[in-house]
Amino acid sequence: MKQKTLNILAVFLGLMIVNSGLNKLFNYIPVPPDLPEAVVKDNAAMMEIQWLMPLIAVAEIIGGLMLLVKRTRPMGVLVVFPVMVGVLLVHLFVMPSTLPVALVVWAILGWLIYEYRDRYLALLGK
Repeated sequence: MKQKTLNILAVFLGLMIVNSGLNKLFNYIPVPPDLPEAVVKDNAAMMEIQWLMPLIAVAEIIGGLMLLVKRTRPMGVLVVFPVMVGVLLVHLFVMPSTLPVALVVWAILGWLIYEYRDRYLALLGK
């Protein structure tokens, strides 16, 4: 039962991250009009670096697709980890009202990291 739950949550997380990456490339989800000014400024600053958003989007798409396949899931976690650190920091410092969503995503990611810890320790030579 535990493994089945983890698989469902990993697929959910993977689909959510793929959707986020595709939205960064194709902008099909409308931007809410009531975003805090700090978020708008941060997004504008990131858009000034023309290659940054496509890079993040590709990392999200590749990592999210890897999360969907059980065999590539540990590598997918490593690919999306830096992006998820950024997501957590934005929700923590810029948009604290949406922090619970980021914490749920991090709970799933943390469980995946814990379940595949033996593979990550092998990367460190332990």
